[in-house]
Amino acid sequence: MQTTRRAVLIAFAAFATSVSAQNWPSKPVRLVVPFPAGGGTDLIARDLAAKLQGSGYNFIIDNKPGSGGSLGLDAAAKAPADGYTLVLGQTSNLAINPSLYSKLPYDSVKDFTPVSLVARSPLVIVTSTTAPYKTLADVVKAAKDKPDTINYASSGSGTVAHLATELFQKAAQVKLTHIPYKGASQGITDVMSGQVQLYVSSIPTLLPYIKSGKMRPLAATSAKRLDDLPQVPTVDESGYKGFDAVTWFGVLGPANLPKDIVGRLNADINKALQDPALKKKLEDQGADVMGSTAEAFALLIRDDMVRWGKVVKESGAKVD
Repeated sequence: MQTTRRAVLIAFAAFATSVSAQNWPSKPVRLVVPFPAGGGTDLIARDLAAKLQGSGYNFIIDNKPGSGGSLGLDAAAKAPADGYTLVLGQTSNLAINPSLYSKLPYDSVKDFTPVSLVARSPLVIVTSTTAPYKTLADVVKAAKDKPDTINYASSGSGTVAHLATELFQKAAQVKLTHIPYKGASQGITDVMSGQVQLYVSSIPTLLPYIKSGKMRPLAATSAKRLDDLPQVPTVDESGYKGFDAVTWFGVLGPANLPKDIVGRLNADINKALQDPALKKKLEDQGADVMGSTAEAFALLIRDDMVRWGKVVKESGAKVD
C-alpha cells in the first residue's frame, strides 16, 4: 500500500509539472542581471529579452549588482524553480567566484539549472599610443629586461581581465604588477597619461579609444582575430599557442527547473540568437553570438571552474 501511494504521488507530481510547463509563462518572467544597468551584461540581457518578447515572453529586468555578481546569483538560486526567475550569469560569477571568495552563498553547479550559452566576449590588451611598446613581444622583452617595472590595469581583482593577464604572465614567464580599479574610466585615464603601462578590458570599453588613436591595441585574448580589429593579432598568434581567455554569458534558472521549461527556453533562445538584427546588436557590443544545448553549457561551467580555479590559486587573488 505504501509503495502504491508513493507511486501515485510521483505520477501526480510529474503530471502537475507537465501541465505547469504547458501553461508557462502565464505571467512576466524576472531576468536577474547581477551587474548595474548600462554595463555589458545588462545590455546583452535587455537585447535578448526584447527579442524573446515576440515568442510569448514578458521579461522584467532586475539589476542586482554587488560582490562581483554574487548577490544577483544568490537571489536567483533562492527563487522558486517555477520558470519565473532566471539569471544571466557569466564567467566571473559562475566560474571564478567559487575560487576567489572564501565564502560564497551559492554553489555554481548544485544551485542552478543551465539553460543556454548566449554569447562570449574577448578582451584586448592595449597601451598608450605614446608608450614604446608596438607589439606584445615588446612588452615581454621589457618585462624580462627590467622585472617589476611594468604595471597593468583592470576593472578589479578576480575579473576575467585580471586573471587572463595572470594566465598570460605564466605563459610568457614574466611578472607584471596588477593595478585593480573599481571601474573602467580611471584606469583608462591612467593608461593614456602613462601612469600605467597596460590595460586589459573588453572591446566595448576600449574600442572608442582605439579608433580615436588614444590607445594602441597589442593583442586580443580570443582564439581568433576580432572582427572589429582584424589587424590586431591574438595572443596565440603572438607566440603563446592555445591561449584563449574570454568572458561568456548564459541563461540559468534555479536548481530543478522543470525539463519542459528548460527545453522550451533553450529552443527559443537559440532561435532568437539566429535573428540577424539581434546578432548585429550583440556583435556591435563586441560579443560573439554563441547558443548551445543546456548540457553543453553545464559542461562549460564545470570545466571553467577547474580552469580558472587553478589561475586564481596561482595568482594568489582572494576576496573575503
